[in-house]
Amino acid sequence: VQLVESGGGLVQAGGSLRLSCAASGSTLLIRTMGWHRQAPGKQRELVASIGLGGTTNYADSVKGRFAIAREKNTVTLQMNSLNPEDTAVYFCAAGPNRPSQFWGQGTQVTVSS
Repeated sequence: VQLVESGGGLVQAGGSLRLSCAASGSTLLIRTMGWHRQAPGKQRELVASIGLGGTTNYADSVKGRFAIAREKNTVTLQMNSLNPEDTAVYFCAAGPNRPSQFWGQGTQVTVSS
């Protein structure tokens, strides 16, 4: 399975960005897709995930601001009301049960104050 992300960049606080991730290869292995992020000096954390049936889960820190969506083997993350604490490398991930078996290369999101 290959995951390719796009959509990162630099945005001012309060702004929005939309990340996209397309999966290819043995996509039958994928039931759950999601986004993780890792800020400098911090552990990687799961930001949002979505299952085949559309069930979503969000980290408390992004609830009400981020929205994950999925169409077949493409997953997007709409990020609104961004703040500097959201600055991190965002990774798309996928797997049979958890979004943690297959990983993208990561895309940088930087939020300036």
